[in-house]
Amino acid sequence: MTALASTRAELQPYLDGFANSKRGVVMTMGALHEGHLELFKRARHDCDLLVATIFVNPLQFGPNEDFDRYPRTLDDDLKLCAEAGVDVVFAPAVAEVYPGGPPIVQVSPGAMGEVLEGEFRPGFFTGVLTIVNKLLHLTRPDVTFFGQKDAQQLALVRRMVLDLNMPVEVVAVPTVRDADGLAKSSRNRYLSPEERTVALGLSRALFAGESQAAAGNGAEAVRGAAGAVLGEAAAGGGLTVDYLALVDPEDFSEVPPAFTGDAVLAVAARVGSTRLIDNLPLTLTPGVG
Repeated sequence: MTALASTRAELQPYLDGFANSKRGVVMTMGALHEGHLELFKRARHDCDLLVATIFVNPLQFGPNEDFDRYPRTLDDDLKLCAEAGVDVVFAPAVAEVYPGGPPIVQVSPGAMGEVLEGEFRPGFFTGVLTIVNKLLHLTRPDVTFFGQKDAQQLALVRRMVLDLNMPVEVVAVPTVRDADGLAKSSRNRYLSPEERTVALGLSRALFAGESQAAAGNGAEAVRGAAGAVLGEAAAGGGLTVDYLALVDPEDFSEVPPAFTGDAVLAVAARVGSTRLIDNLPLTLTPGVG
């Protein structure tokens, strides 16, 4: 049976009961889907105590973003958590997480948080790292699990843990996709059937780039193939591209044409009023540029 804790005091007995065991946490904003369930599955396999957090963090929403309409489905989420074997759900109120009101002290993501998502959503990663830091302190896990779908967030969390000497392991779990290739996201529910078809342009573009990398072609071929598919999708209407980037996963800087090694092909676009992101990890080998 999955327990529900709304305060730090309510959560404490569960943490104390597994003080000498492996404790894991999966952080979510609720509106759970198959991608979250994959995180729970991995965490359940690896950990003795599995804590899921559900908290819609106001710090990571800009003034024109969807904080008020972001889906809040706690009852349904609790059922899914129980089915996934989550031991305890920590679902605090805003006042519990930010007892002094909007925090004066926040975590800066540095230069890596100012590109791609950081450029289009100023302050977003400050909000993300601040809440991740707070929830790590509140839940005190040995290991935390993040989806590869939010690749820049994952990279920044790893860097924060490294730079601040935080005693937690960060595990990446591969992106979960529908059969047609669309990455699972809580925001997919905003898409009409027609918009969902348009949104498939994101994953098709990524797969086109992936094919070039698998063929041994270089960064420019990857960018060109992905850009052609994405441009065709945008030309059909209903899709506005924010960025398509091939970046170094260590710092999210654009890779040069002769780059070899691990890279991330990332895309963000608006489909109607819904903003979607997706990415694929690639390995570029010496070959044709």
